[in-house]
Amino acid sequence: MLKAFLSFVRKEFLHIFRDGRTMLILLVMPILMILLFGYAITTDVRNTRVAVFVPHPTPKIDALLLRLDQNPRFTLALRARHPEEMDHAFRCGDIDAALVLNADCAVPLRPDAAPAVQVLLDGSEPNQASMRLNYLQGLLQSAADGARVAPVRLTARMLYNPQQRSEFNFVPGVLGMILTLICAMMAAVSIVREKEMGSMEVLLVSPLSPWVVMVAKLVPFFVLSCFDLATLLLLSTLLIGVPIAGSVGVFLSVSLLYILTSLALGLLISTLARTQLVAMMVSLLLILPTLYLSGMVFPIDSMPDVLQGMSLFVPARWYIEAARKLMIQGVTPDHVVHEAGILLVMLGGILAIALRNYKLRLE
Repeated sequence: MLKAFLSFVRKEFLHIFRDGRTMLILLVMPILMILLFGYAITTDVRNTRVAVFVPHPTPKIDALLLRLDQNPRFTLALRARHPEEMDHAFRCGDIDAALVLNADCAVPLRPDAAPAVQVLLDGSEPNQASMRLNYLQGLLQSAADGARVAPVRLTARMLYNPQQRSEFNFVPGVLGMILTLICAMMAAVSIVREKEMGSMEVLLVSPLSPWVVMVAKLVPFFVLSCFDLATLLLLSTLLIGVPIAGSVGVFLSVSLLYILTSLALGLLISTLARTQLVAMMVSLLLILPTLYLSGMVFPIDSMPDVLQGMSLFVPARWYIEAARKLMIQGVTPDHVVHEAGILLVMLGGILAIALRNYKLRLE
């Protein structure tokens, strides 16, 4: 049994290596995409989740917080009792910005005095962080003018990405997009090609079960995707300078889980498509949700509720969120359990649907 399985794996490797177009897509396209994919589209941000820490509350500070919460661009998500609560909320992804207010910022001062407000922002998304800072500065200044106090003296601090390098935001997103295309598209086309050529039936009458044959066909793509992942990480860290601040082992584990999920998605596509052209077109359609619903280009919190709901079913969203936390924020493994758990559930669900379709079509 093992010898026959390894023979199928060897056959698939040889088939891939002899196909120049497949090798071009598998090995060359990822390198070009990670090097050429520069800057994402700058968009407006809304629903910024803000935490506040007020050592000494006053009625005017409460009025300022009410004005902040009523602004459509902001949501008062947390009133922290200790600074550690804000740090924990940042790492869990529950807030986008934090304000540290003292009594001076909401009481009339001398004309030559300036109230001080410290603003903390998640700099892993530098473009959005800069826009949030501008909005907060405008709101605080407007509130100071209304209260007839001196101009606000704002002290801003970018967490996780103090240099505000855009690569820190884009590289995790590009990794998610590349792995989706490579795994889903190539796996789907490979299996449909066997069905279209009539050789799938020959494979299925072998002593191995149909699912063992399917796994044997996916093993080469899994191995080559791991090679792509290693290549992309080396380019990202050594050439582009994007760090992996968290656990490398946890990041690789989440990435391998995402690769398996994308391969399962390709397997599902192969059960729905009858020709290679259809499989290719369906696979390419995955680009749209990966780009627009994963948080790679547009902030999810600024999307309409319907699109936010749709983004819950996009595997790339959860992988990109986990990748940003591990690469940029350097969180501990417990902070990505939520994203990894969702990817695991998606993997099981996609495989279950694919298994059902294969039973109906191929037995």
